[in-house]
Amino acid sequence: MSHVLSLLVDPATPVLDTGLVDRARRAAGDAGPPDWLAPGIACDVPVSAGAGQRRIRAALAEAPVDANVVRSERRRKRLLIADMDSTIVTTETLDEIAAHAGLKEVIAAITRRSMNGEIDFPTALRERVAMLKGLPVEALRKTLEATTLTAGARPLVRTMCAQGAYTALISGGFTFFTEAIGERCGFHLHRSNVLGVEDAALTGTLVGPILDKTAKLASLQELATAHGLDLDETIAVGDGANDLDMLGAAGLGVAYHAKPIVNERARVHVRHGDLTALLYLQGYRRDEIVDD
Repeated sequence: MSHVLSLLVDPATPVLDTGLVDRARRAAGDAGPPDWLAPGIACDVPVSAGAGQRRIRAALAEAPVDANVVRSERRRKRLLIADMDSTIVTTETLDEIAAHAGLKEVIAAITRRSMNGEIDFPTALRERVAMLKGLPVEALRKTLEATTLTAGARPLVRTMCAQGAYTALISGGFTFFTEAIGERCGFHLHRSNVLGVEDAALTGTLVGPILDKTAKLASLQELATAHGLDLDETIAVGDGANDLDMLGAAGLGVAYHAKPIVNERARVHVRHGDLTALLYLQGYRRDEIVDD
């Protein structure tokens, strides 16, 4: 069959069983036998191109299962482009920096609106950065120390690297963080925005052009070309409105625990699983995943 129904749950609560799989297979209609990639966690079901993803999700009702229909051809991708904030790491680093200035709630409110597409991203970024003028650079270091990787981040990157894929962390955040987080996960490349600094304090400005949704899409296209890849050989993951163009252009664009506008527009969603879900979506088996 030309497509695969990927059924996934959070590895921390491996509740996927034959009952749930059979329910999804019945909803899919013309479905092949199940292929368990990870017992209790991930199962593939061959389906036809006409399998109704919405119907399958509706049949699973409130079960904590991510159900996505993906193409079988070129399923394993050779380029990964990942957002950082609320994707590779669990927090919005700009909001956490703002906490050191007593402005977390104010800035977080702007972040939420920007990530849901209610405010232009470059405008919102400049506004928030300007509010941090005079904040000691030490606040960045403290924020980084408290920043936690999302579950599955390192296995995702390390496994794809081990399989010969190129991996890039492309963020609307800041190089102070993407450099460290990129190294921690094992990304080949990182790109993000540069904060202005003078006399060990933030100037409230940005250095150089802003890395926004257009730049994220351009990075995907540029890196695919540089590595001799078609876009359908790429996978991208993100959670905010500034990721939508990138997700839409990638061969497999994954909305990860995403904002409402992203869930509305993206075709592939991970709402329950951790970042190893991106490996199972590509057909990796549990014994192929490089553990954290």
